[in-house]
This record gives sequence, structure tokens and C-alpha cells, in this order.
Amino acid sequence: MKSLSFKLFIVIIYTLSSNISFVMAQPDNKNLIIYKEPRDLKNIIFKDSLEQTVNLADFKKKLVILNFWATWCMPCREELPSLNFLKSNKNFNNLEVFPVNVAKENLNRINTFWNELNVDNLEIYLDPELELPSRFNLRGIPTTIFINKKGQEFARVIGYIDFNDKEFIKWLKNFD
Repeated sequence: MKSLSFKLFIVIIYTLSSNISFVMAQPDNKNLIIYKEPRDLKNIIFKDSLEQTVNLADFKKKLVILNFWATWCMPCREELPSLNFLKSNKNFNNLEVFPVNVAKENLNRINTFWNELNVDNLEIYLDPELELPSRFNLRGIPTTIFINKKGQEFARVIGYIDFNDKEFIKWLKNFD
């Protein structure tokens, strides 16, 4: 009888502890989608402002934020300054941020837009062939993809997010 009680106790403790270990406070944001199983990503390639190739496979072991935007997008205009600030957040050790313009816009226009918003911590990235919107099944912009250290998409935000939100930063820090 003691053996049965002990086994039941162990099963209960195991069940509770395994559930508790996977519970992570997530920010209260209706636009945030967190996947139960991260999605593998392969061959995610785009360009920097000097037309050099950027391959996300080179950034494994880092938390990567891939943000899709355009200069004509008003929510993007609101969102980019907070993304700029997040990039400078000293609480993150392994964070890489790639704001990718997906509108085939002139680099001069993008630079003017960047200057208007005082974006000074972020580089400009481009998808000249506009391959990424279909690869990521984008339904609109802004859309932000969160990629873990294994190179897998584990979450995304469809629409605007305040990257300075304290709950969001606390949640994101779990992946750094």
C-alpha cells in the first residue's frame, strides 16, 4: 500500500512540475501568435543596404527578430521607433534584429524615412525579389517573426506591436 501511495505521489509531482516548467508568462497582446511546436526555416536569404547577401542560417545561437515593413505603412511608422529602441536594449546579449523592407522601395526614400523616425540602431535590409512575404505567408505588414537559437520560428506578431512593452520584453528575454 505504501508503495502504491508513493508511486501516486511521484506521478502527481511529475505531472505538476512538468506543466509548471512549460508555463511562461506571455504578454497580453492579441496580435502575438506563439507556436506549440517551432517551425523549421531553411534558406532565408535577403540583402543589406549594400546589396550583400544575408543568410539567417549564419545567425543560429542568436535570438532573431525579422520585421517586415514598408515606408507607406502607417503602423510600421509607429512600430519602427520602438524596434529601434529594443535593438539598443542592454538586457539582451544575443539579439539580432532585421527590419526587411518588402516594398521594392528606393534606398534614398528608405533612408529619408529612417531619418524622419530617428532610427539609428537598425540597419536597412531589403527583399528585392519579394520572396519572403510568400515564404512566410504574410497577410499584411507589419509582421514580425521571432526565431529561436535553433533557427526555428517560434512566434510571430501580425500587425503593430510596441517593442518597449515591459511584459513583452520580459517574455522575449526568456529566449535570449
